[in-house]
Amino acid sequence: MKGLGDMMKQAQAVQEHLLQLQEEMASMEVKGESGAGLVTIVMNGRHEVRQVTLNSSLLEEDKAVIEDLLAAAFNDAVRKVEAGRQNKVSGMARGLGLPLDKLQF
Repeated sequence: MKGLGDMMKQAQAVQEHLLQLQEEMASMEVKGESGAGLVTIVMNGRHEVRQVTLNSSLLEEDKAVIEDLLAAAFNDAVRKVEAGRQNKVSGMARGLGLPLDKLQF
């Protein structure tokens, strides 16, 4: 039964690391940009938008241009959150000796 006890300890360690990962992701902030920095969006690891900044020169642009730049900046921020999440999960898995090819997040 020693094997079962070791598996339970490893499962508990994984659970603790996942909780820590969730906390780290919640506090992580990324900045998505578009239009060479004309639009920036700050987003946390929970995909909550914290700040939107528009360069004042955009206010003279067509509404469709502004909407496209906002969408692009938002998508950039989402990609950065997901890349950060993947990096943290990979690091956690390596630290615990888990097979990375079996993990899907």
